Amino acid sequence: MINQQIERLLPLVTKPGRYVGGEMNSVVKEKREGLLRFAFCFPDTYEVGMSHLGMKILYSLFNERDDIWCERVFAPWVDMEDLMRQHHIPLYGLESGDPLRCFDFIGFTLQYELSYTNVLNMLDLGQIPVRSEDRGEQDPIVVAGGPCACNPEPLADFIDIFFLGEGEEVDLEVMDLYRACRKEGVSRRGFLRRASKVPGCYVPALYDVSYEESGVIHAVTPKEGAPAVVHKRVMMDMDKSYYPDKFVVPFIDIVHDRAVSEVMRGCIRGCRFCQAGFLYRPLREKSVPVINEQCRALCESTGYDEVSLSSLSTSDYSELNGLLDTMLTWTKERKVGISLPSLRVDGFSTELTEKIKTVRKSGLTFAPEAGTQRLRDVINKNVREDELMKTVDIAFRAGWSRVKLYFMIGLPTETMEDVEGIPALGQKVIDAFYACKDRPKGPAVSVTVSAAAFVPKPFTPFQWEPQDTMESFREKQQHLVHANHSRKLQVNYHAADGGFLEAVFARGDRRLCAVLEEAWRRGCRFDGWDTCFSMKTWMDTFRDLQVDPTFYANRRRSFDEVLPWDHLDYGVKKSFLIEECRRAYAAATTPNCREACSGCGAACYGGGICFEKRTNLV
Repeated sequence: MINQQIERLLPLVTKPGRYVGGEMNSVVKEKREGLLRFAFCFPDTYEVGMSHLGMKILYSLFNERDDIWCERVFAPWVDMEDLMRQHHIPLYGLESGDPLRCFDFIGFTLQYELSYTNVLNMLDLGQIPVRSEDRGEQDPIVVAGGPCACNPEPLADFIDIFFLGEGEEVDLEVMDLYRACRKEGVSRRGFLRRASKVPGCYVPALYDVSYEESGVIHAVTPKEGAPAVVHKRVMMDMDKSYYPDKFVVPFIDIVHDRAVSEVMRGCIRGCRFCQAGFLYRPLREKSVPVINEQCRALCESTGYDEVSLSSLSTSDYSELNGLLDTMLTWTKERKVGISLPSLRVDGFSTELTEKIKTVRKSGLTFAPEAGTQRLRDVINKNVREDELMKTVDIAFRAGWSRVKLYFMIGLPTETMEDVEGIPALGQKVIDAFYACKDRPKGPAVSVTVSAAAFVPKPFTPFQWEPQDTMESFREKQQHLVHANHSRKLQVNYHAADGGFLEAVFARGDRRLCAVLEEAWRRGCRFDGWDTCFSMKTWMDTFRDLQVDPTFYANRRRSFDEVLPWDHLDYGVKKSFLIEECRRAYAAATTPNCREACSGCGAACYGGGICFEKRTNLV
């Protein structure tokens, strides 16, 4: 429902389909008194945001309520933003075309740290005061959730409420509370005080942070009745957890343009670098009939001819072969492809290849993460080289010829020998292709290795570790390239600058709020895009505000230091993370949750694989 002023701008921008709305399955409601309006904001482009499963779930969940209207809002690309500011057009919801200031709630999903400047930019474009303290009684309530909410402190001055954990229940509880407070005439501050009592809600304005002379945090002190510790929310019964039977079908290509079914949440693995693997504990699976019916309904309502079985590690789904057998009873006939986006090396089999290649065959992607077995043991990857060779041999025999391998550089204890192991492992995969005598004729082998900069994250065993300096990263990246002696192997790496900034904000505190705001005012936005990212602007801002970014990125923390997120509880005990960090330096592995319960603490939720494992041991 765009107005004529916006319509006149569309021929002047790239991909005007980003800004028009009106797609199939989008929801438009009649405006009426008492209708609570929620703007779901994704702080990146339409193509990225429309691929996000969390938005699809919550958009449909909210809109199933007669008294709530949820609309989608995406960050306009720089060409559209320039025109909007030039013509004084505020950022608007795609469904109604109304400015953000017309909504009751502005909700952001925080998927990655380099989107933070876009959060501020979208608020400003929507004519909403950027800082929480500057908002009045008539301004919307600004909320945020997602994985980055586990350390919300670098955004504490801008967000009214953070939702910790999974949002299906807590979001609706807060909106119902808001409706009740509005009827009672409760002030904005009074509503925030009440919201802080809702489990899973963190209201940063109700906490004071003090610092030692050294710069580390002395204490985080709650006030006005806010809880000392805020606990995440978890949906324990995945079969009963809400899932939409239709998705909004975009007019333009998006990053992941297919139907998606969530098969489970959590992960049995304990990879020590992986934040998601700890944040989403415990592992909870959906049943085969539920997944199958959700996939069928989505394909029928959207017309998609591909469905992705999504999770952190889909090959760890306990009934995967049975699920594929069930789905193939209708997908094969309808020419619907089944995609498994997160396969592990040790979860690949001949039986699995026969099922997933039935309709169409694409490249295979695996993540050994480290180039040597020693370093894979340090990070608890629990993948051996012989397992990778067995897996690619199965794939080559089944007709695959394209393999991508993902690694990280800068992991704790890494040496140049570990870096050399990355292209060496890629070469072994190439050699395995030519050694495979039973492979069918077809395209030549294509192997790509990609190396990303390691970023230590909160709620992982490596949260105390320093990140490599940018100089060290660049040295290792050059060594990675020079260690490749094969024309058949493509070696890629990601620039270290973005990884450095990500590390700063991943483990930062409230003192970064001023830096973030100033960098945004100096023009920083879309920092995750190479075409927009300006390291010079960021470093100048740090210097001018006298904030040392290496204090956050490159400093080793002691185990007894108060961390910015210590007052937030995601169910994994700090003592467990400390023990895992110590085991990493001994290159000692920890078994996965199906092999043994390691006592991480997630059994406190009373369900999931770890609870079942512990119960069986009693």
